[in-house]
Amino acid sequence: MKILYGVQATGQGHISRARAMASALQQHDVEVTWLFSGRSAERLFDMEPFGDFEHRRGLTFATRAGNIRYLETITSNNIFEFWRDIRQLDLAPYDVIVTDYEPVTAWAARLADRLCIGIGHQYAFGNGTPVAGGDWLSRTIMRSFAPVSIPLGLHWHPYADNVLPPILDLPALPGDQRARHVLVYLPFEDQDRVTRWLQQVPDRAFIQYAGGLDHEMRGNVQRHPTSIASFKRHLAGSDGVICNSGFELISECIQWQKPVLTKPLAGQMEQLSNAMALQELGYASVMSSLCDATLRQWLVAPEQRPVVRFADVAATLAEWLASSCQRPVDELAQELWSNSLTTRHLPEPSPGPRSSIPNPTTEAFSA
Repeated sequence: MKILYGVQATGQGHISRARAMASALQQHDVEVTWLFSGRSAERLFDMEPFGDFEHRRGLTFATRAGNIRYLETITSNNIFEFWRDIRQLDLAPYDVIVTDYEPVTAWAARLADRLCIGIGHQYAFGNGTPVAGGDWLSRTIMRSFAPVSIPLGLHWHPYADNVLPPILDLPALPGDQRARHVLVYLPFEDQDRVTRWLQQVPDRAFIQYAGGLDHEMRGNVQRHPTSIASFKRHLAGSDGVICNSGFELISECIQWQKPVLTKPLAGQMEQLSNAMALQELGYASVMSSLCDATLRQWLVAPEQRPVVRFADVAATLAEWLASSCQRPVDELAQELWSNSLTTRHLPEPSPGPRSSIPNPTTEAFSA
């Protein structure tokens, strides 16, 4: 069986999920071609698990100082190149087409009238999922960015029967987990401003990661460029994490019981919605700005760590894909949630619609 697997590479979360899926798919008799877009090829790192992967420019959002810049987003994306890549992508060799919110793969499949399976956090945004900050533009982008035939959403709670627990790319926790520092990953913020903000609490040690940083000490702040191995090591040894409200890193923090202080990216509906869900579930503390008082308060009294153990979603999905996706999606979801553990009472999904955001499937375009 041959699988084409598209991955949106703008953020590390999609790539982290892809690493877990790559490892799980290696256990089956399948041949996987990985296609990444949304970030220039020279800025991708630690890509060994994906072999001789394909790359396209794709589409991405422009951000500055923690805010989405819609005008810059429009001017920085090349729609003509995007359309050309869609038209030229040859799907004929593949038995199964999968996308983790990667638009070239998704739109090529739609244009060719091929079934496309969506596996990713964005496909969890149905009527039962908490949604914040949505307007006409963000709703349109959400449902049209990477439309699929079969959406498998990932979230921290079973908001719908197509929603699975997170896919995690985590090693076993090391034996020595003595807390020594707070890990900080705010890649969409001004990094010098983040450092100055952390220096307002000189008696605490912080390790700050972001693309483009050098290895250096600035007072109580140790700065590092992005690196998968060292980041996971510092995550394991941290006594808390400060990050934007992306899905994957916070999922890893929940699994490893790390307190989280999160700042959603302003104007980004997915992150604002994640922050809303985290507050409802009691999984993180949320801030709207880099506030000194909020930082100090959280450092003194972080939220109680929930005991959560998500099931091995990657292994289950790899087997499902390798067996030609025979089992119903709702059956997969029920099995995975029943094999997950939490000691915290979770709210029941709302009986009525919570948002007007449909699952971003091809049916969203039928009107």
